[in-house]
Amino acid sequence: MTNKQKIKELLEESTDGIITSGQVTAAGLHRSILQELVESGELYRFGRGLYVRSNAWEDDFYLLQHRYGRGIYSHDTALYLLGYSDRTPAQYTMTFPKGYNSPSLKQERIIIKRVVPENYCFGEIELLSPCGNPIRVYDIERTLCDILRGSGSDIQIIGAAMKKYAASKEKDIHKLMQYADQLRVKPKVMRYMEVLL
Repeated sequence: MTNKQKIKELLEESTDGIITSGQVTAAGLHRSILQELVESGELYRFGRGLYVRSNAWEDDFYLLQHRYGRGIYSHDTALYLLGYSDRTPAQYTMTFPKGYNSPSLKQERIIIKRVVPENYCFGEIELLSPCGNPIRVYDIERTLCDILRGSGSDIQIIGAAMKKYAASKEKDIHKLMQYADQLRVKPKVMRYMEVLL
């Protein structure tokens, strides 16, 4: 079996059409084969050490999270993914734990948010990206608190998301208030909820 055939076999085993340079090295192959496959048009390089089959449907949400495994979609991006905003984000927003640093992160077109470790995981859920791949996002209660906490979110988007949440049958006011308390935005959340409920 040739080296190219071995790589193609690894790609066949991959359900998402992704292969990493680490997988190639672990299989005892030289990484230069990946470059040959890029040059022949069979693969394209999504980022450092991350290659995607050319005929695979490109899912930016999934690929970005695959590349930055500690990132969780948040803020306006989470609102969009959760169906609380119809505005496709021009730049994706991801939250990372404080202290996480990847030099290539600054080169991506993403908005980076950092939180203290104790606020990093709570509210994290998994859902399917618009292309059907699993991605990690903050739930709606966490997202509403996040957009009220910082600056940068459009007031119209916030208002529309709050109205939709207040009208939702799935709303969990108790959870929202717990999150608001932990993230220190309880007065802001209370103001919105007093008007809407």
